Amino acid sequence: MSSESTRAESGALGRALSFSLPPLVAAVIFFAVWEVLVAQLHVKPFLLPAPSAIAKVALAERKLLMAAMQVTAETALAGFGLSAIVGVLVAIVLASSRLVERALFPYALVLQTVPIVAIAPLLVLWFGVGARAVTASAFIVSVFPVITNALAGLRSVDPNLRDLFRLYGASRLARLFRLELPWATPSIATGLRVACGLAVIGAIVGEFVAGFAEDDQGLGIVVLTSYRQLRTDLLFAAVTGSALLGLAMFAGVTVLSHLVLRRWHASAK
Repeated sequence: MSSESTRAESGALGRALSFSLPPLVAAVIFFAVWEVLVAQLHVKPFLLPAPSAIAKVALAERKLLMAAMQVTAETALAGFGLSAIVGVLVAIVLASSRLVERALFPYALVLQTVPIVAIAPLLVLWFGVGARAVTASAFIVSVFPVITNALAGLRSVDPNLRDLFRLYGASRLARLFRLELPWATPSIATGLRVACGLAVIGAIVGEFVAGFAEDDQGLGIVVLTSYRQLRTDLLFAAVTGSALLGLAMFAGVTVLSHLVLRRWHASAK
C-alpha cells in the first residue's frame, strides 16, 4: 500500500512539473532577453525599465503594492461573486423560454458592447466614489461570459433526458436542479474562468474613475499615480500585481471546478 502511495505521489509530482516547468522556462528566457536588450540598447528607464529594476522597486514598495492589491482583490472578488450569482440566475430565466431569450438577451449583450470607461462616470454618480462603484464596474465587465456560457450549457441538455424526466413526472425545479444545472456545470465553470480575469480588469478600470485615496488606494490608483510621476518601474510593478491577482483568481476557480467535476466529467480528468 505504501509503494502504491509513493507511486501516486511521484506521478502527481511528475504531472505538476510537466505542467509548470514549460511556462517557467519560457518566463525565465523572456525576462532574460528583456534584461539584455534594455541594457544593450540603452533604453531609458522611464520608457522601459529592466526586469531587475521592476523587481527592485516592487521589493522597496512592497507594503504599498500589497495593500493596493488587497483593496483591488476585495472589489474584484465582490464583483466576480455578483456576476457568478446574477449570471447563472439570468441564464436560467433566459433558458426558460425561447421568447424570453429573444426579448431579453439583447439587453444582456449591452453589458458586453458598451465600453466600461464610458459608463464609469455614471457609476460614480449612482454609487459614489469608492468600493461600491468599483465593484459595480467589475460586475458589469464580468457578468456577460457567465450568462452566455451558462445559457449555452442549459440549452445543450440532451433532449432524450428531458423527455425522460417529463415521462417520470419530474417538476420544473427537479429538472433544473437534477438535470439542467449539473449538465451545464462544465459550461458555467468555463464562464467563471473567463469572468474572474475580467473582474480584475473591471476593478482596475473602475479605480481609474471611482478609485480611492490615502490608505485605500487600489492598484488602479497606483498605476495612475506612478504614470503621472513617470515612475515607470512602479507602474510595471503595479501592472504585474494586477496580472498576478488575475492569475490567482483564475487558479482558484480552476481548482474549484476541478474538485467539483473530477468524479464525473471527462473535462476534469
